[in-house]
Amino acid sequence: MKARRFVTLLALGGLTACSAMASTANLPDPAYDAPKAATPSTETAVLAGGCFWGMQAVSEHVRGVTQVWAGYSGGHAQNAHYEDVSVGNTGHAESIKVQFDPSVISYGQLLRVYFAVAHDPTEIDRQGPDRGTQYRSEIFYTSPQQEQIATSYIAQLNAAKVFDSAIATMVKPLKAFYLAEPYHQDYARIHPHDPYIVINDAPKLANLKQLFPALYQPEQTIVEVKL
Repeated sequence: MKARRFVTLLALGGLTACSAMASTANLPDPAYDAPKAATPSTETAVLAGGCFWGMQAVSEHVRGVTQVWAGYSGGHAQNAHYEDVSVGNTGHAESIKVQFDPSVISYGQLLRVYFAVAHDPTEIDRQGPDRGTQYRSEIFYTSPQQEQIATSYIAQLNAAKVFDSAIATMVKPLKAFYLAEPYHQDYARIHPHDPYIVINDAPKLANLKQLFPALYQPEQTIVEVKL
């Protein structure tokens, strides 16, 4: 489990908490984004950016998000199980499926939160204490418009030199999303005192509340573990 690995790294003095906040206090709005929907509806975003525990916890606190599931994307269906994915050779990335209302929050604004506080998009195949391709930064788009918004925003942020290094986030079409095991769902909410959550994920929620007060919703969405 991640928590056990985290404690080991901490004991060895080899851990620093992952946070991109220092570089993103002035993260701009996307120059190109989908227009706000006139009526409530449902859209889906699939994102990868390190451990899905923290990614899910952050997304559940974003106003306009209605459901979030932890799972796997980018690899082979037959290997969509934690025991296989955690080895790092299945092609899967730990991911989240985000259901949101585009009349409340746009896809571009979701990506703004994703780049600003959910993870460090300049890291390659790692986040915090976690290493491997399964922890890569990747956006799995579900439509041509999502692809254009994502690629345009990455180019915008790189041009503005918001981060000290170039953004490493990949943008690829979504082939499938596979639901993670039940014990991974809402892990941060259920285990708030887990050392991994306290050091790696709780600061992300604090950053979300500080940087995006208008988007922050205090109550987490309770996830139904079904698709």
